[in-house]
Amino acid sequence: MTATEPAASDAIAADTSPQPAPGATPPRTPLASRAAAELVGTAALVAIVVGSGIQATRLTDDVALQLLANSTATVFGLGVLIALLGPVSGAHFNPAVTLAEWWTARRGGAGVNAGEAAVYVPSQVVGAIAGAVLADAMFGEPLVRWSTHDRSAGNLLLGEVVATAGLILLVFGLARTDRLRHAPVAVASYIGAAYWFTSSTSFANPAVTIGRAFTDTFAGIAPGSVPAFIGMQLIGAAVGLALVAVIFRPGGAHAE
Repeated sequence: MTATEPAASDAIAADTSPQPAPGATPPRTPLASRAAAELVGTAALVAIVVGSGIQATRLTDDVALQLLANSTATVFGLGVLIALLGPVSGAHFNPAVTLAEWWTARRGGAGVNAGEAAVYVPSQVVGAIAGAVLADAMFGEPLVRWSTHDRSAGNLLLGEVVATAGLILLVFGLARTDRLRHAPVAVASYIGAAYWFTSSTSFANPAVTIGRAFTDTFAGIAPGSVPAFIGMQLIGAAVGLALVAVIFRPGGAHAE
């Protein structure tokens, strides 16, 4: 869920050149390894989201407790995945992050190029679908059953714009301020908070949105709601990049 401009653990030189977003990977890392990391990471993330949702609904009928359990599992799981896979692929797990990084790299910044993005995004989508199927299998649910959870209301779509804009602002803001080492905790914490402060419970991820359409459980989303959600997420990503450009101007004194 971070970006591929240099590895989450790598320090970024404090100069006036465009700064990479969390997770940029060493040039030597084979693209096949990075694609595998994105597929496995996104699959694990969706399995955590869907699986914890199923578990929560089996343990309690209290919707607030269900959401608390779901969000808590996601926070811990996402933080671990970013820490583990960030040095390999950048731990994007999210086409919105990948496309945002590709856009910034077009002007000479570090990050994925068009060919790499064309590998990352399908890997993320396949991983998301696999993760949903895996979660259903672990809990004895039908492996593929389209969700009937309609999420087409306008206020939910606004929530997705806000959630995704905030995520992009965080990811690229961390890069611009040379705080990539905080990415696992910061990104996971933001997603956990956004579960609660956004009306949509913060999908903020086109691949995860697609994957969650394959499960008719607590975390599901009806296929008919998916296109609008993805559209709002892409708009949110554009808003987030605009905020980064305004707030974190090159040449500013951002380092600790």
